[in-house]
Amino acid sequence: MKLISVNVGLPREVVWKHKRVRTGIFKEPRAGRVRLRTLNLDGDQQADLSVHGGADKAVYAYPAEHYEFWRGELPGMQLPWGMFGENLTTQGLLETAVQIGDRFRIGSAELLVTQPRMPCYKLGIKFGRDDFIRRFLNSKRTGFYFAVLREGDVAAGDGLEPIGTHHSGVTVEDIVNLYVTEKDNVELLQRALQAEGLAEGWRGYFKDRLDKLGGQPGGSGEHT
Repeated sequence: MKLISVNVGLPREVVWKHKRVRTGIFKEPRAGRVRLRTLNLDGDQQADLSVHGGADKAVYAYPAEHYEFWRGELPGMQLPWGMFGENLTTQGLLETAVQIGDRFRIGSAELLVTQPRMPCYKLGIKFGRDDFIRRFLNSKRTGFYFAVLREGDVAAGDGLEPIGTHHSGVTVEDIVNLYVTEKDNVELLQRALQAEGLAEGWRGYFKDRLDKLGGQPGGSGEHT
């Protein structure tokens, strides 16, 4: 497991459907070591803090392995590292295996997995097509966010060292499934709520789902 690319970018204005939109989704690889801080990387910034950024979404990681899939889906489109707006392009960490609450050391920084990335319309702007948000989510190749447990320096080529996990067994893909295809899976909802490190926004969403389904966190609700 290693870090393939570190990508940063400052917000810029673009024109989309005859409107000016400010977005921080445009990232470019950065050479050398970059300081990773509690809320972002040096040289990086989020445009709309009401939906992006914050302690639970300080750093966005996207698996390099997915680029080959998207090259097949989007023939002829250039896909440089950072194309998906990720800060960290990684190798060896996939949504099907990475668990909420997993902790990693990268360079001198320590990070905690908190949630998958849910795409907004600005990803469609980046790719120049409205259908990409749906395609991205349906692919379940979402990448995931880290919270920063310890600030430090990171660089392309650094290893990703596992330093701890939470044994809920809830993967990043499980969270995506609960949002897209398994909204009524009471057992998985209960386990997700027990996942250490789960972002509070998701925790509240899953509690509301359980209330509607008649299940209780940690209880023995049945599928409906």
